[in-house]
Amino acid sequence: MKILLLNTSDRIGGAAVAAHRLMQALQKQGIQADMLVRDLVREEEHVYTVNRSGWMRWLNCFRFYWERFIIFLFNHFSRSELFRVSIANVGNDISRNKLVQDADIIHLHWINQGFLSLKDIKALVDLRKPIVWTMHDMWPCTGICHHARECNKYQELCESCFYLKSQSFDLSTNVYRKKKFIYQNANITFVGCSDWLKQKALVSGLLKRKHVLNIPNAINASVFCQKEKVACRKELNLPLDKYLILFGALNVTDSRKGVDYLIRSLFLLRRKDIELVVFGQIKQEIKSMFPIPIHSMGYLSDEVKISILYNAVDLFVTSSLDENLPNTIMEAMACGTPCVGFRTGGIPEMIDHKRNGYVADYKDAEDLARGIRWVLDYPDKARLSEACVEKVQREYAEEVVAKRYIDLYNELVK
Repeated sequence: MKILLLNTSDRIGGAAVAAHRLMQALQKQGIQADMLVRDLVREEEHVYTVNRSGWMRWLNCFRFYWERFIIFLFNHFSRSELFRVSIANVGNDISRNKLVQDADIIHLHWINQGFLSLKDIKALVDLRKPIVWTMHDMWPCTGICHHARECNKYQELCESCFYLKSQSFDLSTNVYRKKKFIYQNANITFVGCSDWLKQKALVSGLLKRKHVLNIPNAINASVFCQKEKVACRKELNLPLDKYLILFGALNVTDSRKGVDYLIRSLFLLRRKDIELVVFGQIKQEIKSMFPIPIHSMGYLSDEVKISILYNAVDLFVTSSLDENLPNTIMEAMACGTPCVGFRTGGIPEMIDHKRNGYVADYKDAEDLARGIRWVLDYPDKARLSEACVEKVQREYAEEVVAKRYIDLYNELVK
């Protein structure tokens, strides 16, 4: 059986990491799995790019900016929500690509920002091959948004999109109708990485009578595993005499990451025995707003070093307001590091409240502070760490997730 995974990038972003890990997990189970991307970060076997020349790289760069420009126009020349939506008006026709032609199953992941257009997706559907689409956000089941938040218009017909500040039928309506036309006779199985996303997809007007299920992302537990804390701190030059809280994202200052709530919660804690460790991009003006010392690690791409970082800290906190199934929580828990996060998206499915971490009330900085304090003051830290590892091994281990996907693939090619 030949599986082809499609994602905009092989390494950048949570969906890319998840798709790449799934490819490796499938290969370990004897499945021939390849990955086709637009943006190739690292040359490796079984990972291919459509950017085969300088001309193709330039063209795909133009496609990316063209899509953003159209959204910019419909957003009344505002950049505020420019990356909250995608319209898939441009992309790469890969239907004649040899990898696509040879694949028994085409497995879509996150294909936005100019990798595949709606027309390109239609061309894949027309090949009459089974398609699996792992949803890393809500975009496959909405008109144009990646997270609908409190809006439920996607359940019938998207219009008056709050991201575009528009009235009546708009760009979201047009894209919604195009998706509905593509999906109606398509052999697509939709997979939510969390039960939360599965439930959102099930009520979408786009996915009526479609097969929708939930399979989580996979993690390599041989890389993300427990290590000796003091040794890890020494290797990263982190203090040995403080509680360390880890926080991070691709862009820490993204408003969706809820950094304001984290800052407020740290003020509420009023503790001098804690310091913050941050990975990702953080601007100096934001950095100065925190009431405790900060150790900035910058961007980290080496998984071994990331694993060392998780082991060096006492807890991982996410104040994110829009999430599906964060790789960061899974990685931290695999290293035995308890997590604290808001009750949103798939986070409550990952963190078992007061068993391996703490789930705070949504947008409640006081409860977030309470959760951080609960973890730091928990009397049996070894048991807390053990509960984290047990959860990951039971639900997110490579062999567990790979088997669920292989069962799905076998069902589709009968």
